[in-house]
Amino acid sequence: MQRYDVIVIGGGAAGLMCALTAGRRGRSVALLEHNARVGLKIAISGGGRCNFTNLFAAPENFLSAHPRFCASALARYTPQDFIALVEKHRIPFHEKKLGQLFCDFSSRQVIDMLLAECAIADVEIRCNCRVESVEKREHFSLGTNHGALECDSLVIATGGLSLPRLGASDFGYRIAKQFGLKLTTTRPGLVPLTFGDEDRAPFAPLSGVSLPVIAHADGASFSEAMLITHRGLSGPAILQVSSYWRDGASVTLDLLPQHPGSDWLLAQRESNRTALDLLEREWPARFAATWCARFAPQRPLQQTRTADLERLATLVHQWPIEPAGTEGYPKAEVTVGGVDTSELSSKTMEARRVPGLYFIGEVVDVTGWLGGYNFQWAWASGHAAGEVV
Repeated sequence: MQRYDVIVIGGGAAGLMCALTAGRRGRSVALLEHNARVGLKIAISGGGRCNFTNLFAAPENFLSAHPRFCASALARYTPQDFIALVEKHRIPFHEKKLGQLFCDFSSRQVIDMLLAECAIADVEIRCNCRVESVEKREHFSLGTNHGALECDSLVIATGGLSLPRLGASDFGYRIAKQFGLKLTTTRPGLVPLTFGDEDRAPFAPLSGVSLPVIAHADGASFSEAMLITHRGLSGPAILQVSSYWRDGASVTLDLLPQHPGSDWLLAQRESNRTALDLLEREWPARFAATWCARFAPQRPLQQTRTADLERLATLVHQWPIEPAGTEGYPKAEVTVGGVDTSELSSKTMEARRVPGLYFIGEVVDVTGWLGGYNFQWAWASGHAAGEVV
């Protein structure tokens, strides 16, 4: 039986960061990845350029049943810390918008950087390694297709259920349950929403149309672009708000954020133009025609009652959509929910009731906004565990 100080299961962002951090401390570390290569989710992120962090990452940008849990790790490993590592490896990068940092060329550069740091730290990386059993007596014993392995500290960095085509599974949740840890309910996050029957027929033909909106759900709001798809709604604003949306609830859309309030529309009440004439100057023409055909008076505004104009102004800024659901884990960028943070130390990520067992990254009930926040949680939580395992 081969023995290590630390075994990290999962070769994604959190697992690689934890492994290299522990290895730097002189710990003997094995990282086990069931795919043929590590970092598959890193590779496809940011359109292949890896949105590797966000300059403004803070606890307020994360969802969790215990919202302050992530604060300690985020404070001790900041975006500037990861930027310093990127700069050390001379990887050119840029800020796209809203603090989102991307590689200039390829996400492969971030993967190669992490692998290089693992090599310097003497981390042993085993790909195509499937863990078939985990037991704990005096030490952790793992049964794998590479043979029996043993360690003092076991780190679960296997992610959530999003993007199953990349090998996502419920492995981390099963290990948590095996050792008696609680889980919060999981659901797809950062995921497109699907139309209900009432909206599908008129709006699905507008697939590809995009416009700026403010999307609201469950007290959260995001001002970004909305994209209409043949099945529903996507784009940054919708992906963001999807993490807050619950089945059966509505999403409210401000379709005219550039003209807040009702004054702009009501000021046109003496116009001989129709609502469509006005709104097709603000929206893509096909969207304006479809939306106005359903919701707007067809006569000139000067012939429209003030009460009807006020109702129209309200609807423009508070259009309620009742999604039928989401595109599910195959299209979700993250999993909301996971290992209950009340079971873990916020400083070390160690399970309070199972000494030596750690959970990091997406498998934990900490979910970031779109735009580099989830990578920053991966780096921060991986680093927190790597410092102590």
